Amino acid sequence: MPWKETCSMDQRMKFVVCYLEHELPMAALCREFGISRKTGYKFISRYIEEGIDGLKDRSRSRHSHPNAISDALERIVLEARNNHPSWGPKKLRAWLMRRDSSVSWPAASTIGEILTRHGLTVPRRRSRKTRVYGQPFVGCDYPNAVWSADFKGWFKTGDGTRCDPLTITDNYSRYLFRCQAVRPTGFSSVKPVFEAAFREFGLPVAIRTDNGPPFATTTVGSLSRLSIWWLKLGIIPERIEPGKPAQNGRHERMHRTLKRDTANPPKQNWRAQQKAFDRFRLEYNQERPHEAINMLTPTDLYRPSNRTYPLILPEMIYPDDMIIRTVHSQGDLRWKNHQIHLSETLAGEIVGLRQIGDRILDIYFGQIRLAQLDTHNQRLIHLPRKPKQRKQTEEKNKNMDLNSKKVLPM
Repeated sequence: MPWKETCSMDQRMKFVVCYLEHELPMAALCREFGISRKTGYKFISRYIEEGIDGLKDRSRSRHSHPNAISDALERIVLEARNNHPSWGPKKLRAWLMRRDSSVSWPAASTIGEILTRHGLTVPRRRSRKTRVYGQPFVGCDYPNAVWSADFKGWFKTGDGTRCDPLTITDNYSRYLFRCQAVRPTGFSSVKPVFEAAFREFGLPVAIRTDNGPPFATTTVGSLSRLSIWWLKLGIIPERIEPGKPAQNGRHERMHRTLKRDTANPPKQNWRAQQKAFDRFRLEYNQERPHEAINMLTPTDLYRPSNRTYPLILPEMIYPDDMIIRTVHSQGDLRWKNHQIHLSETLAGEIVGLRQIGDRILDIYFGQIRLAQLDTHNQRLIHLPRKPKQRKQTEEKNKNMDLNSKKVLPM
């Protein structure tokens, strides 16, 4: 005869029935079922109060948690998220701590659980990690060492007007100097924006941009009217490699946040869009904590430059070993009764020529080497745009030549 299977519910029910029928005294009954009198009275009391449901197993977890966040704090967290819908748990916690450091705010993970519980989070797609290219970031170790400037990709406002936001940031502190919609995007529209930033914050050591207008051209030295103006102010124009926006990754990351918070969807008209840019700039600089700078705000780190904007634009000064020439109105350089076309962008500017051989002169504008002049043929020699790539190609061709000269075995 097989053994009968029993469960705790059957045993408890049998125990209660025996107690109600007064078959045995309580002490003897508990010994019969192998339980203590305390446990026996507990299940009898539950059965009287709740019926058969009182005999079921109950959770052993605590009824209350001493470290649980209060309803009042949870409401504050949700209100902060409502005011800053694009911020994550880390930024919300840092912002709340700055507002009131006397409160014991919950950890970022707890804030994340609160947001998830209320349906305020969207799971991110896991992306493959790539190796970080750090070469362009060398030297961005103090305010105003390197600024970055670029146009956020243009879009149309609600009334169909084209909007081209020009943005300028400090690479060290992430401070957003300007987020200004300009029209058109040429030198005459862009210069006043930079000039206002220079007057307010001073001059940086360098400004990093891409290779598009108005930052660069395809003429000699790739200088534009804007970069010429920067050089005369003592600012070094830095340009990233074509097709490699990651070399200006800090600025590009800001653009992604800018688009999400101000242009998704775009505002009704150009004026309303600019107001959204102004609100974003204020929050981005003074309220929004940044993980890359240890949850500080750009205002905490940024200090104006000691190099003030000059009242009069200075002219280029060259060393004594250079020959000074002025570029004519048509962009021509005169050398020994010959007109050599240099660049119309440099019309009216002063350039320096340095002898480096019997017949070769280097042509400079400030510290930028523009081209070389062959004084024998009166011909301009353009410099390679990518000398490193050219060197690699020469080494590759040299190796191919060596391989081609190998003697085959007999």
